[in-house]
Amino acid sequence: MLAGTALMAAALTACTGGGDKADGEAKPKDKAAMAISVNLTGEQAKPGEPVKVTLAAGKFAQVKVSDGKGGELPGKIADDGRTWTSERNAAPGTDYKVEAQNTDSQSASAQFKTVAADKVNKVTIVPGKGGTVGVAQPVSLVFDNPVKNKAEVEKRLKVTTSNNTEGSWGWFKDHTGSDRVDWRPKDYWKPGTDVKVEMNLNGVDSGQGGGYFVRDYDTNFKIGKDRRLQVDLDSKKMSVVENGQTVRTIPVSAGTPGGKKASWSGKMVLMSKEGTIRMDSQTVGLGDSYDKLVDYSMRVTWSGMYIHAAPWNSAYFGRSNASSGCVGMSDSDAKWLFDSSQVGDAVEVTGSGSKGKADIGNGYGEWNLSWDEWKAKSALNGAPQNG
Repeated sequence: MLAGTALMAAALTACTGGGDKADGEAKPKDKAAMAISVNLTGEQAKPGEPVKVTLAAGKFAQVKVSDGKGGELPGKIADDGRTWTSERNAAPGTDYKVEAQNTDSQSASAQFKTVAADKVNKVTIVPGKGGTVGVAQPVSLVFDNPVKNKAEVEKRLKVTTSNNTEGSWGWFKDHTGSDRVDWRPKDYWKPGTDVKVEMNLNGVDSGQGGGYFVRDYDTNFKIGKDRRLQVDLDSKKMSVVENGQTVRTIPVSAGTPGGKKASWSGKMVLMSKEGTIRMDSQTVGLGDSYDKLVDYSMRVTWSGMYIHAAPWNSAYFGRSNASSGCVGMSDSDAKWLFDSSQVGDAVEVTGSGSKGKADIGNGYGEWNLSWDEWKAKSALNGAPQNG
């Protein structure tokens, strides 16, 4: 009887012990809740820097940082899986939500809001969207406020072309004194090139006195035919060259040699086709020399050099340079030229009697620099960018 009781106890003991072990396998200890930390917190977070999300333990599976407008900050998880960093900066005056998930399918979230910008910087962009321009037209960005953080801004600018055109950004002062950055190909564009420019500037700090950018910008355009207006000050003629072939030779009268009335020389760009405009010599520092309506006017520099009709100078066409700095021709030649030209066409002025090359910001003067000189104007150590 005692022996049977001992066996039952042993059996019960064995059964109970086995049950405890099985229960332990079926019900593991609860894992700690997923915990994250974010470098930007609260309602007054500082914009202008990347968002960094750190995981207390384990590894991230995914992280999403979105604003209240449906936008997201792209970013990457580090190799160790513990941190995620956005590729873009947090923008001013924006509500952000952080949603993260680890490899154990746990999730965590956080929220923060950046302070609004005290000063906002904006950009004027040339060329505009969807246009067709000539082979000498650069991409040109002029900023409302100073840009001290030039390298940081330049990193956010991207040019993409349909044929991998080599080019580089270069910084200088516009004619207005504003900071300006242009993207110029190594050589004139190839006709038919499609160009896309992305300016991912939202959240970038311009630096002292410049303020933040609060939006992105973009533009796109196409390169038209290869057309060059070649003015020879010695022969007083303009050769209109298309795809390497001279299609028309036009007798002209350019600026009077010597002094302020001489023409600029070198490589320039047809900036705009303005048609009939009033030209007043007082606006360009030439006193009372002229004040008249001028037809078929096409701008070459900000300082007032144009190509236009000049019937009052007809006696000088092909014979003498006697204008106040512009390149004039007959009404019929000017009309033909105006109708067939495109903004961005190359304007190349050679010969004696000019007042030299215009300042780089007086229009588009970058073509007067060698490729190495131009690359040196990049804020990123003069490194070229392939688009």
